[in-house]
Amino acid sequence: GTKLFGSTSGCYHPTAELNMREWWLHVGLICIPLVAVYLHIPPPQLSPALQKWQSAGDVFHFRGNKIFYRDSYGALGSSDVLILLHGFPTSSYDWHKIWEPLALRFHRVIALDFLGFGFSDKPRPHKYSIFEQASVVEALVAHLGLSNQRVNLISHDYGDTVALELLYRSDQNRTGHLTLNSLCLSNGGMLHDSEDFLAPLLTRLTNFMIFQKGIGEVFGPYTQPTNADFWDMWSSIRYNDGNLVMDSILQYINQRLKHRERWVGALTSTFVPLHMIYGPLDPVNPHPQFIRLYQQLVQRSTLTILDEHISHYPQLEDPTGFLNAYFNFIHSF
Repeated sequence: GTKLFGSTSGCYHPTAELNMREWWLHVGLICIPLVAVYLHIPPPQLSPALQKWQSAGDVFHFRGNKIFYRDSYGALGSSDVLILLHGFPTSSYDWHKIWEPLALRFHRVIALDFLGFGFSDKPRPHKYSIFEQASVVEALVAHLGLSNQRVNLISHDYGDTVALELLYRSDQNRTGHLTLNSLCLSNGGMLHDSEDFLAPLLTRLTNFMIFQKGIGEVFGPYTQPTNADFWDMWSSIRYNDGNLVMDSILQYINQRLKHRERWVGALTSTFVPLHMIYGPLDPVNPHPQFIRLYQQLVQRSTLTILDEHISHYPQLEDPTGFLNAYFNFIHSF
């Protein structure tokens, strides 16, 4: 016989078989998502709730891409405009629990899905950037004929960084930029240089189980999303093959480091009324380090720390606490 296997030909190595098995497992794990993409495993069906959200919305065109937004005409006797900026990797649907109460208080409540998110287009390849997302918001405001209006912003996570770019532009006082009346941030890592908690997980959004486990970790133990909630988040990511653009959207973490002075500078020097709503159980922005740093840097901002078991998604985990904090802020100036 040929001595193909050298000295091992005579004896049997269980470890060799194990290595082989592990190798096949790795090959399998790499191939499954690729095969799924090629076979186009259909994105999950939208739930009735998500369908309703989508059909209540509209789209406008930004540089050849469709951007989804919702715009509600609410309170009479109020001329106030409120714009909601969602986080990564979710969508405008993050605001659904507080949408109605906000619409009762504000004349216009507007929420959009950023490019690459939710029901908006998800071009690939594409260089996603915070600057472009800020321009998307400005274009939407112009599209709605609100360019001369003072606007209030509420932002979360990734949206916080977009809000800071809008704040920076607004404070430069150049035309075509928003006039901000107030800014309310929530649970976003715009100060520290840590890697986003979800980043490594979400660049490999292969299946629902992995997604559910990862997102579950940024919700508090008593405020976990229901199965239907997880499924809604997942379907809005999978819509238009959004799972394939996640890694290019995640470049924003590098942008945050690179433009830290611009964005943190805007936050520390602005005279626009500022508030931070914070769920303290957040593994992405840990307590109390995050808040200490925030208060040290942004002395003009007021702050609401929610219940100790609220985590990274306060508007979903404690909508009542979130609204109370926001209305207190809005009535304070």
